Amino acid sequence: MNNQLLQTPIGWLNIVADKSAVIAIEFDADPAGSEAPNAISLQCCKQLEAYFNGDIQDFDVPLKMNGTDFQRQVWQALNNVPYGETCSYADIANRIGNPKAVRAVGAANGKNPIPIIVPCHRVIGSSGKLTGYAGGLDLKVWLLEHEKPLKPTKR
Repeated sequence: MNNQLLQTPIGWLNIVADKSAVIAIEFDADPAGSEAPNAISLQCCKQLEAYFNGDIQDFDVPLKMNGTDFQRQVWQALNNVPYGETCSYADIANRIGNPKAVRAVGAANGKNPIPIIVPCHRVIGSSGKLTGYAGGLDLKVWLLEHEKPLKPTKR
């Protein structure tokens, strides 16, 4: 495994990658931690920097998400939530064809190993209330606010 530390507006991130893909993005990374970057972790850092600068809305770095089939199905559905928009856990459950799995969707969302790129921050409660986030609700709010002004306008 290789890792690269990145200072961002939401704190230090640790990007973990193998030779072929990003495996994890970890919040609250120790800036004094050891680094052993590779081409994938460096590519991911560049794309995250561009995201935080407002220059990109989508990522194309390769991802390897280890989890159950159900978790991977939820994480794939998260990738279909458009930039600057939100949906509910029930919406994701319906999208994966399992409308009764709302709580399981929430649990899978919380286990997302590659936050920001796989946009679990865009999922909120059915009431519109913000719910938990692995990085903390303050980070979820920051990410949602960051995406608002850059949302494409309709013509």
